[in-house]
Amino acid sequence: MNKILWALTGALVVSAPAVLAQLPASTPGVAAVPLYPALPSETPDEFKAPLDGLDYVKRSVMIPMRDGVKLNTVIIVPRKASHAPILLTRTPYNAAELTSHNESSQMESMLQGYDNAADVIAEGGYIRVVQDVRGKYGSEGDYVMNRPLSGSALNPTPVDHSTDTWDTIDWLVKNIPETNGKVGVIGISYDGFLPLMALVHPHPALKVAVPMNPMVDGWRGDDWFHNGAFRQVNLSYVLEQVVTRRNEAKWYTSHYDDYDTFIRAGSVGELARQRGVEQSGFWRKIVAHPSYDAFWSGQAMDKILAQQPVTVPTMLVHSLWDAEDIYGAIAVYKAIKPHDQDNKVYLVMGPWNHGGGIGDGSHLGPLRFNSDTALHFRQEILRPFLDRYLKDDAPATPIAPVTAFETGSNKWRSLNSWPSGCVSGCAVAPATLRLAAGGKLRLTSEASRPASAPAQRAAFDEYVSDPAKPVPYRARPIAPYGYDEAKGQTWPRWLVDDQREASGRTDVLSYTTDVLTAPVKISGEPVAHLLAATSGSDADWVVKLIDVYPDQVAAQPEMGGYQLMVSADIFRGRYRESLETAKPIAANTALPYTFAMPTANHVFLPGHRIMVQVQSSWFPLYDRNPQTFVPNIFYAQPGDYRKATQRVYHDSYIELPLVGAAR
Repeated sequence: MNKILWALTGALVVSAPAVLAQLPASTPGVAAVPLYPALPSETPDEFKAPLDGLDYVKRSVMIPMRDGVKLNTVIIVPRKASHAPILLTRTPYNAAELTSHNESSQMESMLQGYDNAADVIAEGGYIRVVQDVRGKYGSEGDYVMNRPLSGSALNPTPVDHSTDTWDTIDWLVKNIPETNGKVGVIGISYDGFLPLMALVHPHPALKVAVPMNPMVDGWRGDDWFHNGAFRQVNLSYVLEQVVTRRNEAKWYTSHYDDYDTFIRAGSVGELARQRGVEQSGFWRKIVAHPSYDAFWSGQAMDKILAQQPVTVPTMLVHSLWDAEDIYGAIAVYKAIKPHDQDNKVYLVMGPWNHGGGIGDGSHLGPLRFNSDTALHFRQEILRPFLDRYLKDDAPATPIAPVTAFETGSNKWRSLNSWPSGCVSGCAVAPATLRLAAGGKLRLTSEASRPASAPAQRAAFDEYVSDPAKPVPYRARPIAPYGYDEAKGQTWPRWLVDDQREASGRTDVLSYTTDVLTAPVKISGEPVAHLLAATSGSDADWVVKLIDVYPDQVAAQPEMGGYQLMVSADIFRGRYRESLETAKPIAANTALPYTFAMPTANHVFLPGHRIMVQVQSSWFPLYDRNPQTFVPNIFYAQPGDYRKATQRVYHDSYIELPLVGAAR
């Protein structure tokens, strides 16, 4: 039995070291003596992994930028590589994780997952480089969401993603002995925005760029807003991505149904306060810039790249059902293709969700495409394109300027430009899909005519939009935003959800054509021309173009009567006159609202019907419009949210980019 004795001096005398171990080190009167004999650590000072059995060598380095900041970079070199090109991805999503999806001796297996076209990289013998952008994970420096170009009012520093890419490429070609000195940059989403930045004053060794589903304009139609309506499901992304360097802070779920999470919080600004998102500098910028001012337009990549010719061969990759960045790739293509004198700009459109081009492209939700469209893209389009510009001895494989998958008919089309319906013998011309009485929809090839005079505007349909009961953007219960299907997170494919539930609501107007007797093909952007009135002083307008399947589909019974969105978007009414300046809407006054919808390349087949739906909320994908004008909806108070009666006049129509015979 241990005994503690006190000496006359007051010093502590201990009969067993175990007692000392239980006392604080700073206990007065305790002598500084070892608590136990030293036992050598079994962990080596530095572990050197054996390379035998691996078909690659992995290196991690810190590459210095021109301002002294060092960026964490993972370099994976195939064994026995010589004169190999480099394929670079810069990311805010953890370079170490993106280069170790699986612990494997094979490079292709290790890279399976976001953001790697693993088969193309491994089979092509590419040196794979993935780098953390400044301020994220292993890199030094400060993180700024979509850091704008340096020298602008939005970025007074001398560095940006363009300069960081330049400095990175310069280091790589000088310090990787196995390379041929040619570099390609590729990436999806945020990682797709970064190749666009690399095209600004590109390094001479940059030979090709592949921006896939890139973030381009966060207000017009990508991640943060769509035509002024805020995509509030991205609150979780802002929290996790911005408030810590390594994404340690996590968004928590409070309801099984995301609809309840947002409706009970009130305004999106209040939910941001409750969850701590307002501590993020980026969130404060969003709230301070609800309109399309210089903050947004000044960093829109389509506008930036339109001001200079693209000198690097570039393949823009677009997904027709992209739930996150459906605006970007097409916007950049429209901006830079007119200046493409040397045929360096290419476009690919596939029937995928966000980033679907590197996965399984044989289906999307219930849709089947009769082949693995993503595999076809990687093997027959992407790999020949990269090889052509990055390998020393690769053949100049001909690649169509535009390769577009045609949904409905499920066929790939090789085209000379976009929009175009075919290589030759056809033309795209506007056709009118006009709303009519009795929920009818009439398709004519006549030129669109202006709205009628006020005295003739008698025909309309109306509904009551109640902010207390907004229209769900998908069937409830709605799983939280996310990509983990094991947790029921099916967010990536919601754009192909069946729209029948919405069409049965009293606050959604539905208009349908007769059964088609001939195919109707569209290629390009449908444009919504609404003539509408509200009893409130603000309103949102959602328009959906839908392919209604036959009542019975023998080969796939669950598709009987399916209502598939082909193109759909939202417009916040306060920006009817100006995207830069919000204004109240004159109540009970018929006013025109015009906005382009996402690009489509679709055939409505015989036996199908075409439907248009109109509604005034899309929740909780977008924040609720209080329908009472307030200066900033982020700060809307409970009393601001009021019911409104919405009238949609039959002079409203959808302008379709109809493909027909050449004239």
